[in-house]
Amino acid sequence: MTETEMSTEDLHGLRCQKLSQWRAETQAYPNGYRPSHTAKVLAETYAEHDRDALKAQPIEACVCGRMMTCRLMGKASFVHIQDGSGAQFQLYVRAQDVPEGQYERFKHWDLGDIVYAKGTVFRTKTDELSLAVTEIVLLSKALWPMPDKFHGLQDHDIRYRQRYLDLIANPEVRDVFIKRAAVVSSVRAYLSKEGFMEVETPMMQPLAGGAAARPFTTHHHALDLPLYLRVAPELYLKRLIVSGFDRVFELNRNFRNEGISTRHNPEFTMVEFYQAYADYLDLMDMTEHLLRAVVKESSGGLSIQYQGHTLDFSKPFKRLTLKESILDTHAGLTQQDVEDAGRLCAWAQSHDCVVDAKMSLAGLQMEVFEKTVERTLMDPTFITAYPAEYSPLARRNNDDPEVADRFEFFMCGQEIANGFSELNDPEDQAERFKAQVAACQKGALELSRLIQTYSLEVVKAYMQYVKDNAREAVQSL
Repeated sequence: MTETEMSTEDLHGLRCQKLSQWRAETQAYPNGYRPSHTAKVLAETYAEHDRDALKAQPIEACVCGRMMTCRLMGKASFVHIQDGSGAQFQLYVRAQDVPEGQYERFKHWDLGDIVYAKGTVFRTKTDELSLAVTEIVLLSKALWPMPDKFHGLQDHDIRYRQRYLDLIANPEVRDVFIKRAAVVSSVRAYLSKEGFMEVETPMMQPLAGGAAARPFTTHHHALDLPLYLRVAPELYLKRLIVSGFDRVFELNRNFRNEGISTRHNPEFTMVEFYQAYADYLDLMDMTEHLLRAVVKESSGGLSIQYQGHTLDFSKPFKRLTLKESILDTHAGLTQQDVEDAGRLCAWAQSHDCVVDAKMSLAGLQMEVFEKTVERTLMDPTFITAYPAEYSPLARRNNDDPEVADRFEFFMCGQEIANGFSELNDPEDQAERFKAQVAACQKGALELSRLIQTYSLEVVKAYMQYVKDNAREAVQSL
């Protein structure tokens, strides 16, 4: 039976036997071998050197990497290794060029094994830049077989459960990781340049607050105290603003004990920044400038492709109020329809929205927007003028107190960012919380989740703030 006919378990057993034999013959998993070049640097440095130039001035190099392909041809073989640079480099291994016994052992190595190779750089007859090996050492034995190198790893369950295997088998996934690192680095650099101080706030918090999400719960045994993995760092960052830091940000992990999909993950990275003496218009401008700078820094241009859609960051981002976005999406609706609860409810029911006659006009508008408009917002777009009752910590608009000075940013049919002018009127804050509690008691389910966002303890803390009108009450949040 050949290896291609063997099961994964049988191949694993065979490789374990090879490991046992390796241990008996030499030191398993040796240390002390260091590469002089990565595959990428080696390829780029000598890309312009032709065959004659490499012969005239031999270049010695040492490389380490995982065996991705191997063509055994008697006493000579070609191997491609891949290292941490993500690039591959070819090795040419001949029995007569390596120490006695090395080539015979090499013939029994497997794809996935990690090797060290030393030699001189040359070009093959097909003009491929390669390393003529003078020493080759097995550094780490791969006990499980690699995925099919020609088709990559296709099983989505394995890809997401074993990301390391996905990264080995699918080079395009590796590019995503590299770009993500560049994006995170760019965000930090931009905010620091703008005078924001990076901070770290508690991951475990006594209250679950900051967003409408179900928290993960845990327990501190020494203190016999229930704690929550943070949903968002919002309340702690606001305390830093109260303490006198005018510009702060945190780029870190948040946890939300909810569903999992391509759009939602229970554990994810988010950046939050807060700036004193600024409003939501300033934050919109900054968000636009930040995204434009990050895209340019991480991709080299201002236009990127995402799932077949071209995103152009060179143009000013579109800005619409929530009502305008509904009218812009649905040509059959009029301004009167959007501002009349009865007419909007009837329209929403005929378009598969979950609504009823008891819902407020604001609730109807939010439902129509979330169910029928969000998914259409493909280009970078700011949506503003959200109902104040759905923005419990946002300042009311001076011209229209029914809406808040708040925005959400959308791209590719998804919400990417949220921001608002902070509500700093304690009496207004108290009245909003009271109205939400009253609405929930009357059965307004669309508002009950807002109370759950901040929990009753948070509501009580804000009430205390109203009562005492002192900073000490804020610290009790």
